[in-house]
Amino acid sequence: MDAREFNKAYKELLEDYRDAGDNPQSFKLKDCRNCGSCMFCTGCDFCYRCNYCEGCEGCSECTHCKQCTRCHTSAYCDNCDNCINSKYLERCESCSDCTYCFGCVGLSRKDFHILNEPYSRNEYFKLVEKLRKQLR
Repeated sequence: MDAREFNKAYKELLEDYRDAGDNPQSFKLKDCRNCGSCMFCTGCDFCYRCNYCEGCEGCSECTHCKQCTRCHTSAYCDNCDNCINSKYLERCESCSDCTYCFGCVGLSRKDFHILNEPYSRNEYFKLVEKLRKQLR
């Protein structure tokens, strides 16, 4: 076997895997592809050990997340990308160990932030409610 034959065979294996859409050791998934050990998810791709997620891709050990990409050990996140060990984030990217953040990028260990600015708990919920209505 030479490099050309190896690359051809490797490419075929990747295509077969991606096209198979198997969900090994998963339970009650709907329209999910290539997910492993997930439960009760809908429309997810390439996720691992996620529960009750919808429309996520490349996430692991997340629960109740929607439309997230590459998030890990997070819960109740919506439309987030590359967030880790966080909860209740919306429209955030690359945040870690955060809770209740909206539209934040690159934060670590922060709570009640909007666009990377801190707010009191009450201010946060009032402003987020207003923003959600306007952004729909």
